[in-house]
Amino acid sequence: MRIELTVRDQEDMKTLATTLSKRLFPGFVLCLEGDLGAGKTTFTKYLGKGMGITDTINSPTFTILKIYEHDLPLYHMDVYRLDGIGADYDLEEYIYADGVCVIEWYHHIYDSLPDDKLIIDIAIRGATERHLTIEGTGVYEDIVKALDR
Repeated sequence: MRIELTVRDQEDMKTLATTLSKRLFPGFVLCLEGDLGAGKTTFTKYLGKGMGITDTINSPTFTILKIYEHDLPLYHMDVYRLDGIGADYDLEEYIYADGVCVIEWYHHIYDSLPDDKLIIDIAIRGATERHLTIEGTGVYEDIVKALDR
């Protein structure tokens, strides 16, 4: 299932991420794609807040992975620099764990990902406006339907 949405500003992005945060489950895999500055990390920050995480969530660009412990842990990855060498970092341990895995630039480790996942592609449309393409397979299809507004 695939939908397209426009978010006008950060408040819309926050609303969408918070709505999604209410549908998370152990083993949830969220793949984010978009140009630099599109809002991938911002979306993750709002998602984490919706999960009840109070730590500061920032980009794992140079560390590859940041772990935020909570009732449902958040594994936040930025795999931009990996480009196919994800197996060298044992990321599958987190991708297939019982937390929520958010992967920025997921296409770099696509072969390491499960068949079923939620994908959000964020395209810049202006200073604050973003166009989102949201696609889910398997158990994620109902989540995509719920996000369609």
